[in-house]
Amino acid sequence: MTSLAELHDVARQRLAPEHYDYFAGGAGDEVALADNERSFRRLALLPRILPGSATRDLAVRLPGAEASMPVFVSPTAFHRLAHPDGELATARAVAAAGTVLIASMAATVAIGDIAAAAREVDPGATLWFQLYLQTDREVTDLLVRRAADAGCSALVVTVDSPVFGRHERDRQHGFTDLPDGLFAENMRDLPGGPRNIEMSPALSWADLDRLRESTSLPMLLKGVLHPEDAHLAVEHGMDGILVSNHGGRQLDAAPAPVDVLPRIVEVVGGRVPVLLDGGVRRGTDVAIALALGATAVGIGRPVLWGLAAAGESGVRQVLELLREEFDDALALCGGRRLADLTRDLVTVRGPEGGKW
Repeated sequence: MTSLAELHDVARQRLAPEHYDYFAGGAGDEVALADNERSFRRLALLPRILPGSATRDLAVRLPGAEASMPVFVSPTAFHRLAHPDGELATARAVAAAGTVLIASMAATVAIGDIAAAAREVDPGATLWFQLYLQTDREVTDLLVRRAADAGCSALVVTVDSPVFGRHERDRQHGFTDLPDGLFAENMRDLPGGPRNIEMSPALSWADLDRLRESTSLPMLLKGVLHPEDAHLAVEHGMDGILVSNHGGRQLDAAPAPVDVLPRIVEVVGGRVPVLLDGGVRRGTDVAIALALGATAVGIGRPVLWGLAAAGESGVRQVLELLREEFDDALALCGGRRLADLTRDLVTVRGPEGGKW
């Protein structure tokens, strides 16, 4: 297949309607969901010419990771709804691509097994672990130990979910739990027995500080949209920031991540890497985000479409398509390396467009 859109169409045909809508849907009227993709269409790239080199270097250094390209896989839940091999297939494909998989706390395969699958392909495969802070500190601490024992090289703490988003598509289907035989496997064998993932508005920066003190793993904060929170994240010892609106699945009135990225990059001032996810569907989207200051970008739903369409092979197709498209975009912008993508290359579309 030659585009992510084609993989999406095949995936939609193969998935049960309630499972497709769980993956595809957003919160409320899905304004934020739609705007994540539209935000990239509002922007254009001003290419430079005659770069003087026929080769390009796509590699990027991230906290606890060296990636072959500035595209990583953001955490998404319940991959076994998309394919029987679930996160095992995803892990193998991401390892083959030489980039980073952020394994979801809500995975339908335990983190140790995900890590083992990745390292069957590449013994040096890099995994990060997504973590929702739990009000029971014992549970949080055990999850962190499991991630460390599995060889995860960073924690990605998702902080944009004090409560669950309101998903109208799920309500219409009555989809409130996993089918028999599937479970959020990281939530087994915890103090008090199997648990659901808890969302709590009672959590605070003090809880993040306690986690920071309890582990030597690099920590990235996911779900940052306000510049002041980016500043606070750095002050509280975070090793990276992931600008994200949770794929439009939490606050429907939230802005598109790429729209707030420049201000957050400015506030952070190069002290830690700034990553982004939300709406990335083309290699040119990757180029725009990097030109606006992102170190790398994450993809979520496209991986699920590849997985549902063709299992491990489908996920590999997704990653290689984006690699090829981004390499072309970098070349067409006159770039040889990622640092050649600078903010002056981004403009707003239209006759009255100007620099971003």
